[in-house]
Amino acid sequence: MPSTLPDGETAPRDGALPGAAVERLAERAFGFYVHVPFCVTRCGYCDFNTYTAAELGGASRESYHETVVAEIRLARRTLGDAELPVRTVFFGGGTPTLLRAEALGAITRAIDGEFGLAPAAEVTTEANPESVDRASLDRLREAGFTRISFGMQSVRPHVLQVLDRTHTPGRPERCVAWARAAGFEQVNLDLIYGTPGESTEDWLASLDAALAAAPDHISAYALIVEDGTRLAARIRRGELPAPDDEAMADRYLIAEERLLAASLRWYEISNWAASERAVCRHNLLYWAGDHWWGAGPGAHSHIGGVRWWNVKHPAAYARRLADGHSPGQARELLSPEDRRLERIMLETRLAEGCPLDLLTGDGRAAAAGLVDDGLLNRAAHVEGRAVLTLRGRLLADAVIRDLAR
Repeated sequence: MPSTLPDGETAPRDGALPGAAVERLAERAFGFYVHVPFCVTRCGYCDFNTYTAAELGGASRESYHETVVAEIRLARRTLGDAELPVRTVFFGGGTPTLLRAEALGAITRAIDGEFGLAPAAEVTTEANPESVDRASLDRLREAGFTRISFGMQSVRPHVLQVLDRTHTPGRPERCVAWARAAGFEQVNLDLIYGTPGESTEDWLASLDAALAAAPDHISAYALIVEDGTRLAARIRRGELPAPDDEAMADRYLIAEERLLAASLRWYEISNWAASERAVCRHNLLYWAGDHWWGAGPGAHSHIGGVRWWNVKHPAAYARRLADGHSPGQARELLSPEDRRLERIMLETRLAEGCPLDLLTGDGRAAAAGLVDDGLLNRAAHVEGRAVLTLRGRLLADAVIRDLAR
């Protein structure tokens, strides 16, 4: 969850939603996001809503799971008695695995108790490789987690140092093996490319190490330098060069070549999976515009065209719930046009692409031009969809702006 929140209109103290939003619940899939905002240290590139021990301001990490359970109960009251089997649960951070597996499991059990987990529900947690070991992974699997995502980022120590990442060389690969031994059905490794000082050889080494670990999913993200981070300050002072756009495009092409050769196929611009079963169903829920409740400080939710976000600080979040109030800070009501534009923005990033019937006349004319320019797939266009070519993926933001005319 980003550290900065939009403005929006003030959210009601009881968390009530417009009746029309609740009535739409049965139309789409429903999931839960749980934000765990704790970190041992903050990475220099990170702009997420995270807190070290010195920044908690009286909030308790030990009782955090109880506070989240209180929000889950609020969610049940807010959404009424509609039957809402939860198809996906995703614990993000921060570092969720700084909490005991039993505490994370208590949150999952509360979601199951209030809403019911759908058969074969996907339950994911992110993890810093240094925050888990073989025994804790066994306990997470016993607690009902089916999928785990390890933050590998790079195999090169000097690249990790620029990112302020701290993990022992080889640790992410061992974590994949431990997760497999524990019985996790899906395992992801996160990589970052474009870090100042990273060479092509460094990136190749990271890809090769990730593939040698044999996860069934790899996410590869271009480094974004966020305002207010230590990395941004270092670049501004001239201590480090800014990421190079051409180099990052080359890194992406290398990733596509290596991952495809290893039978991992892209299904979203930054995500590759070994099979249909290996895709992250929770992220697909976001990209499809389905419903989700975000629990935790700064977490965002979306129900039936209403989007809201919680107060940022863990102490303020805990106080709101202890007082019997919603932790929601503000919200926005999405118009039909807002939702149309969001669908274009999100669905175009997927391998299946965006239906052309979502586009205006100007957007359809732009799509035809983008096909001629080699940025959209011609055969898919004939079938009524805007699907990015490999070159189109490199220029996706510009393509989406044209389609959204």
